[in-house]
Amino acid sequence: MSTYEYVPEQPLIKGKHNFSSITALVGDLVEKPAPAGWYIAFGIAVTLLAVLLGSIGYLVWEGTGIWGLNNPVGWGWAIVNFVWWVGIGHAGTLISAILFLFRQDWRTAINRFAEAMTIFAVICALVFPGIHVGRIWVAYWMFPLPNQMGMWPNFNSPLLWDVFAVGTYFTVSLLFWFVGLVPDFATLRDRVKSKVGRIVYGIFALGWRGGNRQWQNYEKAYMILAGLATPLVLSVHTIVSFDFAVSIVPGWHTTIFPPYFVAGAVFSGFAMVLTLMIIARKIYGLSDIMSDDHIEKMNIVLMTTGSMVGFAYIMEFFIAWYGAVEYERFAFINRAFGPYAWAYWTMMACNVFSPQFFWSKKLRRSVGFTFFISIVVNIGMWFERFVITVTSLANDYLPSAWDYYTPTLFDASTYIGTFGLFFTFFLLFLRFFPMVAIAEVKMIMPQADPHYYDKHDHAEVNEKQTV
Repeated sequence: MSTYEYVPEQPLIKGKHNFSSITALVGDLVEKPAPAGWYIAFGIAVTLLAVLLGSIGYLVWEGTGIWGLNNPVGWGWAIVNFVWWVGIGHAGTLISAILFLFRQDWRTAINRFAEAMTIFAVICALVFPGIHVGRIWVAYWMFPLPNQMGMWPNFNSPLLWDVFAVGTYFTVSLLFWFVGLVPDFATLRDRVKSKVGRIVYGIFALGWRGGNRQWQNYEKAYMILAGLATPLVLSVHTIVSFDFAVSIVPGWHTTIFPPYFVAGAVFSGFAMVLTLMIIARKIYGLSDIMSDDHIEKMNIVLMTTGSMVGFAYIMEFFIAWYGAVEYERFAFINRAFGPYAWAYWTMMACNVFSPQFFWSKKLRRSVGFTFFISIVVNIGMWFERFVITVTSLANDYLPSAWDYYTPTLFDASTYIGTFGLFFTFFLLFLRFFPMVAIAEVKMIMPQADPHYYDKHDHAEVNEKQTV
């Protein structure tokens, strides 16, 4: 009996798939007619998009008085929603860039629609800096363009930092997403039957033929963009946190905000990826590619970042006590036990306590429980931004100026409308783009190993000798 024993590794892609079956599985989702459920979902998304456009139109006509803003709460749901959507957009680039640089192969099954989610979430976020300024018709002052008054933007304003940071992040993420799509566009170009489809996919494929030189250039470009995107993941939400941290408002003026905001952004972003991934894999039958192993790994990230966020919450209270500034102490006691205590404890329950269930391996691998927790986390992260923004403004230095913030119907309609914008884009992506990175998934399959067939020959010999 031979001493050589081949022990196969557990593949990331489940089932008996080869290169051809992966191409067919993903390609058929684009080539075949969309299911009836897609049209129903798209109709709902477009309806919500119309609600957003109507809300913005009425806002331009009437002004920000239609929102629940008051004195002293001059920042309301617009800023809350902006920070929330930017956070949602963090996971896509993290999965694509940072995990790529760390050679984490499990990212390949989920990176494509995580990147798409990033693009669409950032578009939703960029809506709010323009509309919350009041005079929307001069929103172009946020850009470094000469205007009729001969003045340039105020580069000391954190609002302007947001525009540049989020704009740069969006540009690099879009390029990174497109470069990864090029080989798959070529695959679709060669598969689709319609002439229009071949022309459109052929244009976006940029003449890709899969040659050696093309693959070399592709890998160089992908690596460079991953290197550029990695610091952006850390810097963008750091700069967003400066909206608050550079002020002298109690509850905002703290140095823990940059790392705390970054951890929270990754936390909420991964939760949204899980929500969308679980729905997509169920509807489109992709459980072999997006397996329970992927869900477990993402839940570990969720548990880790949730613990980091919980640590930041506790440190905020410690710093307020240790700093001996009575205004800071009051701000945090007021958050936990004041008029907005309901929002604070909702935030704590969703963000700190709920991810701790994932210490259990059984729950980490439970699809239904993961789906529930992913929604709970994003609800909690919205409440976190609400607590930070509103509680510090509603009860500031002067008790005579205190007021309770109550959102209006138009606050809610604008926020809900952004979901229409997001899902309109996302559903179009699912319909016309390969939602899984075909070329990258093939790279991690056992068949991509040059010695794969040699190993299997040894395994067959072993089996015959044993018999």
